[in-house]
Order: sequence, then C-alpha cells, then structure tokens
Amino acid sequence: MTIESDAGTRQAEADPSKAQLTNASLELTPELADLYRRFDEANLSPLWTQTSNVLTFHPMSKAVPFRWRWADLYPLAERSGELVPVGRGGERRAIALANPGLGGEPYATPTLWAAIQYLGARETAPEHRHAQNAFRFVVEGEGVWTVVNGDPVAMRRGDFLLTAGWNFHGHHNDTDQPMAWLDGLDVPLSDYIDIGFFEYGTERVTDESSPELSRSERLWAYPGLRPLSGLDEKVSSPIAAYRWEYTDRALTEQLRLEDEGHPATVSQGHAAIRYVNPTNGGDVMPTMRAEFHRLRAGATTRPTYEVGSSVWQAFDGEGAMIVDGVRHQLDKGDLVVVPSWVPWSIEADSTFDLFRFSDAPVIERLGFARTRVLDHP
Repeated sequence: MTIESDAGTRQAEADPSKAQLTNASLELTPELADLYRRFDEANLSPLWTQTSNVLTFHPMSKAVPFRWRWADLYPLAERSGELVPVGRGGERRAIALANPGLGGEPYATPTLWAAIQYLGARETAPEHRHAQNAFRFVVEGEGVWTVVNGDPVAMRRGDFLLTAGWNFHGHHNDTDQPMAWLDGLDVPLSDYIDIGFFEYGTERVTDESSPELSRSERLWAYPGLRPLSGLDEKVSSPIAAYRWEYTDRALTEQLRLEDEGHPATVSQGHAAIRYVNPTNGGDVMPTMRAEFHRLRAGATTRPTYEVGSSVWQAFDGEGAMIVDGVRHQLDKGDLVVVPSWVPWSIEADSTFDLFRFSDAPVIERLGFARTRVLDHP
C-alpha cells in the first residue's frame, strides 16, 4: 500500500523525542521501586519502562544505512584467497557485510545476509546444503560453475543464480583466474525464527562438467513457456540462472518503448524488472525479492520510504544513492544497505545499472507492507 502522508510519520518527524513510547516522567516512589523489584524477580518487564523499540511511531531499525566499496572488498577477498583454504569447516571463502548498527553480527540487515564470496583458480568448494535460501549475483568475471543438486550452472557477469533452501550445492572454478561474486541469504531471518538446518554433501561436487546451459535452464528458461511436466507450483523458482542477456534486453526495450511514447518504465527514464518464479508468477524465493534497475543519464527517483530492508549493488555506469539524506557516489560493485523506513533515492550521472534484493515477500505475506513516496527531493 502506498501512503503519501500519514499522521504517525508526521508526528514522529515533527518531534523525534516521541519516536517511541515511554513514560520517563513517572516518579519512582518506594512502593514503585518495590513493584519493579518484584517484576525483576518474576522475569517480567512492564511496557511503560521500555527503552527498546517495542512501540514506535514508525520503524526504527537497529541497522544503519551503510556503503561498502568493491574496491575495498575485493582486495580483502583476494588476500583471504592467499591465506584461507576452501574446504570442510569454513566451507566457503565468504566475507559477510556486518552492518555497524547490529552489534557485530555478520548481517547486512535484521533479515538479510550479504557477502562477497571468492574462489581461486582451479579451486572447488565442497557440496553442502542448508535450510536457508541463497542466491548469487555476478558483478564481474566468469569461469565458475555452481552445482545445484548435481546440475552444473555457469556463472557469468550479470547473471542471477538461485540455490533454494535444502538443495545441495558446491562450486568449481575451471579457469586459471579467481572469481568473486555477491551471495545473498535469509540467514538473519532464519536465525531469529529458529529454522536452521545444515548437512555436509560430497567432498567436491557431484558433477564437475562445464555445460553452456544447465538442465534447469534447458527445461524452464524460455520466456512465456512452461513445461507440462512441471505444472505443480513450486515454493522457489526452478530456474537456476537468470541470464544477463535477457535482463539487459528487457531493460533496453522498456526504455525504447518509453522513447516511442508507450509507457513501459516505472518512472521517467527508470526501467526495472523483477525476477519471478515461472510456476506462480511470484518472487523467486519465499523470503527474498530480486530486482534490476536501469536509469538513464540525468534520471532521478523520488525519495521512497518502505517497510522492510534491502541491499543494492551497483553493476555498471555512474550514479549515486541518497539514503537518509546522505549521498553515496557508487562505482561498480559497491553495495548499499537501506534499512526499513529509511528514505532512499537514486541519481544517474550516466546510464546506471543496479541490482537489488530485499525481504519484501516476507513483509507482504505478513501484511506489513507500507510505502511512502515523496513528491520532492
């Protein structure tokens, strides 16, 4: 639901001290002190003394807006490749984004985990599986295959690849060059609701071949076509890889249609797509939404507040994200976190491409979705 204005938000913005409900003016009498002591003994906590975000006029995430630069991340991942082996125990050479507001937890937001994963030349990451849903997004490079339930899937620049929960998966690098990519998982959410399971698979991968197309793509990856052998609805998309060539073409054609006078973009000069599950038309995974955005040079988006958090990665071009009033100039690979109900907007200096993933499916399914778009910067 879209809300241009609402009383609660205006009240909180007008008086930040009222952003959460407390009763700090209550006089502490001996009788009240005794009552509080008895609460403590009984492991109870009265609402009127809360200093945490129990009831707030709008979401107040512990996560903070933050930018990680690819130019800083990649050398650290490269150095890790020199010092840290891939194998049982650590399992993956993945370096998580730790939001400064989350007390040292390796989480980008309270619901989303993001990391740069690095695989060296001719290396293999052994197979395992876990309850958590995962994806890969490749900002640069090629030569690695991720093997999902025995199906080798090529990873190349601009590709978006899925590893749904409880599917065995490993990776093998067939080249003499290392490769790094973005991993996204719903680890913080699964940790909070206690659904985590993990299991080791083979010591390498069950299929070390390097096909151009995975079996899942050969069956499912045809626009508008669905095999009659798979008519049952699936929780996560059966497509293992959403290829860059199709993403790029879809965005290009949206902008061309706009030029021809046919409304096809989400706003002036702003094309966008959502990756979808072909069995139900919904999100690719039950806990994460993935999108790709392209802005023309000079295009801007209106400041937007959304319930739920997201992580953006700059893919190509030049531009900036303004998050909570702070302008972050972005280069290829840079990552930006947008916490819940923190305003964001985008400015494009050239044609500007960005990948985005969020917890929107969870927020919407629970009925908490709310968006506020401002008419002015």
